[in-house]
Amino acid sequence: MNDKTDLLAIGHTAFDYIIQIHEFPQPNSSTAIKRMRTLFGGAAANVAVVASNLGLKSGLVSAVGSDFVGSEYQEKLRDLDINMGYLILIEDEKTPTAFVMTDSKNDQISYFYWGAAAYFKDSETPDNAIKNSEAVHLATGDPTFNHRCGKRAYEYGKLISFDPGQDLHMYSPSELKDVLKICDILFGNHHEIGRILETLNLDIEGLKSFGPEIVIKTMGKDGSIIYADEEIEIDAVVRNPFDPTGAGDSYRAGFMKAYLNGESLDTCGNFASAVASFVVEKEGCQTNVPTNDMAMERMKEALK
Repeated sequence: MNDKTDLLAIGHTAFDYIIQIHEFPQPNSSTAIKRMRTLFGGAAANVAVVASNLGLKSGLVSAVGSDFVGSEYQEKLRDLDINMGYLILIEDEKTPTAFVMTDSKNDQISYFYWGAAAYFKDSETPDNAIKNSEAVHLATGDPTFNHRCGKRAYEYGKLISFDPGQDLHMYSPSELKDVLKICDILFGNHHEIGRILETLNLDIEGLKSFGPEIVIKTMGKDGSIIYADEEIEIDAVVRNPFDPTGAGDSYRAGFMKAYLNGESLDTCGNFASAVASFVVEKEGCQTNVPTNDMAMERMKEALK
């Protein structure tokens, strides 16, 4: 096996229950489920899958349970030639499972069962996987494990991107600051970036002064903003949105694909938006992943 990878994604691989409802119930009540499907997800795996489909050689470090072994999910990742040599198998546990509920307004509430991922904290740092990668993406996952992996990537001089996502609340202010100090690119939606700034009592420039040189705030249909030497506004590429689940992860994979290819930041953002526009057209995080050519064509159309 060739252990060299362009992008190593570290964090969750999960089975996703995608649930559509009309409105969220009040406490001590219930609501009808309009539709439910079991799909493949987990932020790190989503990034690895999309990146691989876009042409990057990707690797994945996740903790999975015995239900992953021999599953269709494992076969899919193998078919995409994703390096899974550093998966952490916890035989007596289940693979992490997400229950993602989306209402008629496209607002979401998620419940996440960590399962095997609860063992991240005491797992060995995947030294060789990090050493043999050009870039490391720290996705949702245990803060301690992420920091150890990020620190090792920093020691090896790797490009580091960081997206704490829905696990942001698990980071203490000091843990959050420690990871931000060593990362080059920070991704977050507008809620998450706001919480980071509030937690650390900083503005964007203050954050960039000690941590990531590039901060990217995604805002759904309102596009995204890239904060670097200048502030770059990126329009969303909107076609036929159906399910927002996975849009953020696909944006991150698209951005990293273009960035590792040496593209300008505005091109990286526009390409990432084009990639995300495919994923939201169908239900689930990995159901409608474009190829590089498909995303490039849609980006060019959107910029006309």
